[in-house]
Amino acid sequence: MIGKCLCEAVEYTIDGALGPVYNCHCSKCRRWHGAAFRTRASINKNQFTWIKGEANLSSYKSSDYVTKFFCKTCGSPLISTYDNKPDILGVPLGGIEGIEHVEVQAHIFVGSKASWYEIADLAPQYDAWPGSEEAVRETNQ
Repeated sequence: MIGKCLCEAVEYTIDGALGPVYNCHCSKCRRWHGAAFRTRASINKNQFTWIKGEANLSSYKSSDYVTKFFCKTCGSPLISTYDNKPDILGVPLGGIEGIEHVEVQAHIFVGSKASWYEIADLAPQYDAWPGSEEAVRETNQ
């Protein structure tokens, strides 16, 4: 899979399967993506490689543990890193080409979702973070 920003100054590859996929409805993700929610997957850091444009990255510490990286030219969201999970990256799926199939495992932070958006699928919904990805997997079994 290849991901890139809007201006194509930054590109990366992901090798292997995507981890759990969530639609995050928190207000920060909605503002970051300019959309009703952010569809994102977790991957292991060793699955990820910058192809070009790493010098074109800028970052923003969006919470105590999360840093968001984006293209400083076009502003496209690229990855999130987690201080409390240094081996995991969060990747927004909208900028990735070559995804064969994904299934949304859950909707998270539904307690702060856009009032004008109605969730229409049957994936589990959590008002906040459910505590762990394992908790979501258990709900889906």
